[in-house]
Amino acid sequence: KKNNNKAKLMYNAIDNNEIFEGFVAKDDRSIMNATFKIKNKYAALKSKFDTTCTENGIIGINGHRSVGGYRASMYNALEIESVDVLCQIMKHIAQKS
Repeated sequence: KKNNNKAKLMYNAIDNNEIFEGFVAKDDRSIMNATFKIKNKYAALKSKFDTTCTENGIIGINGHRSVGGYRASMYNALEIESVDVLCQIMKHIAQKS
């Protein structure tokens, strides 16, 4: 139940934000790893997003080197508050664009 709630929060942040888009079809999404990217027309915001994540203690979310983008891991030990921090950063970046 906790993992489903974390995934729901994360995917809502991706789906309801003009700047980001998911890599995986909605029916095939994982509740453990959310993969997403910054849309091409917002590529200039990548540095700001990366810096803001780092400043808020979010590290290691870079996606696979051949695909790019981001991978947010939401494993059992991760609290929903940590997912919320990333979602708030995504919202903040969108508001400032």
